[in-house]
Amino acid sequence: MNELFKKRLEAVTKEYEELVTRKNEPVFPGNGIFERYKYPVLTAAHAPVFWRYDLSPGTNPYFMERFGIEGTFNAGAIKWNGKYLMAVRVEGNDRKSFFAIAESPNGVDNFRFWDYPINMPETDNPDVNVYDMRLTAHEDGWVYGIFCTERKDPNAPAGDLSSAVAAAGIARTKDLKSWERLPDLKSKSQQRNVVLHPEFVNGKYALYTRPQDGFIDAGSGGGIGWALVDDIAKAEIKEEKIINYRYYHTIKELKNGEGPHPIKTAKGWLHFAHGVRMCAAGLRYVLYLYLTDLEQPDKLIAEPAGHLMAPVGEERIGDVSNVLFTNGWIADDDGTVFLYYASCDTRMHVAVSSINRLLDYCLNTAPDGYRSATSVQTLTKLIENNFELTKNTNSLAVQK
Repeated sequence: MNELFKKRLEAVTKEYEELVTRKNEPVFPGNGIFERYKYPVLTAAHAPVFWRYDLSPGTNPYFMERFGIEGTFNAGAIKWNGKYLMAVRVEGNDRKSFFAIAESPNGVDNFRFWDYPINMPETDNPDVNVYDMRLTAHEDGWVYGIFCTERKDPNAPAGDLSSAVAAAGIARTKDLKSWERLPDLKSKSQQRNVVLHPEFVNGKYALYTRPQDGFIDAGSGGGIGWALVDDIAKAEIKEEKIINYRYYHTIKELKNGEGPHPIKTAKGWLHFAHGVRMCAAGLRYVLYLYLTDLEQPDKLIAEPAGHLMAPVGEERIGDVSNVLFTNGWIADDDGTVFLYYASCDTRMHVAVSSINRLLDYCLNTAPDGYRSATSVQTLTKLIENNFELTKNTNSLAVQK
């Protein structure tokens, strides 16, 4: 082993171990709804050394990276055998994405990738790229992964190397290692951000959808959709309705999409989603919550105005700037909720809240009035209530 190889191996391994074992910490005081954690939970540098480097001094005497990793982001999440797992979108320097499982003992740090990425089977029409898997442990006993499968548009004119077609790929597993690939979801429109509801609804599999006219633009697609399918192994959308609409001059005027599958609570199904608008800096992706009825998961019952989370600090900078995206969260038995989100198609973060706090936020935060005047009315009411409270408190203090 030459000295250069040895020194670089030692330095890179040391840096990797220091990174993956770094203790994370919550950032206070926060907004009371959730606490962000200081450090990203996954970055490209979290990819194992034996993924990125050929460890043979004979074939890699300069200890060069042989498989470059560009980002680790847009991860589905699940609690599995007492561990916190993410099904991560890993993107190589070659722009191809694949899935890999990263595991943590506590959900906020010490995430390590399993030795091998997921070997996702292909259909008869091979995927060019796969990404953004949502994980759902369904009551039928399977864990499903629904993800976006991208292929070149076969109708694109000669020389057009960017037009693409998106569909929802479906796979299932019992151990998160061996996956059975099912046929892609059949739909009249292109579909991205498709999510499987964890329970049967009227004896059928229920899907949250996002119908799109094209690969990028939602077009006539009105927002987050709802569809029931008879057989997940031959999934086809025959009827689809919008349950969470896009609106002009809001955080979701351009696009919106379901994040992970909703969490079942005593007061309804809690949803975590993303909204997209256009601004001078380009597309801006933020995250928001809404609540649907416990017995009718397609019936909206509460939605606070605006975003729950938007990019801050280093979260604004990356491969695709000014973007937050989520497709994974974990609710523990004690009510703690781990919200996993990606920034800028680059890295993964975590914020922690609770079922009670998120429900309080959903049910007691004013909805969007869709006009500046209604925003002023909402704020004025809050100010007046606080002044009245302060006056009454001061009066009681004087009496004492």
